[in-house]
Amino acid sequence: MNPNAKRYWHEFWEKKGAEMPKSVSAWQFGSDPDQLAQLVIDGMKTATCSGYVFYEQENESLPSVGDYSIILSSADMPVAMIQTVKVEVLPMDEVSEEFAIAEGEGNGTYTYWWDAHESWFKEELGKIGHTFQEDMLLVCERFELIDVK
Repeated sequence: MNPNAKRYWHEFWEKKGAEMPKSVSAWQFGSDPDQLAQLVIDGMKTATCSGYVFYEQENESLPSVGDYSIILSSADMPVAMIQTVKVEVLPMDEVSEEFAIAEGEGNGTYTYWWDAHESWFKEELGKIGHTFQEDMLLVCERFELIDVK
């Protein structure tokens, strides 16, 4: 976690006068970090997903209910804090329309969600020598906005 995110994390808990949880991550949303972070701040985006294979590739733990995340801008500056409220691992072709809409992107339709994610996954999977499959496993995460920087 970069120094700005660490400072934000510590200052948030200091202001609350509460014990600081031990674990937090800091990251950017994939395709357009600034726009997607703004959707979170505006309350339009309450879910996100990523390919399970990317967690394996980076040897990264899956998100868990209760996890805190600091959302970073494209300039790696903290803009918001979220907390995970639900995590599911399921094939992409079994993601519900309701979940797709909760991602808050584009025109808010399942078709938009599918097309945008298929395109992004094809590009990113190609970089690591994998090919897109409609039943690829996704880590689907729901979250609540905790704070805006």
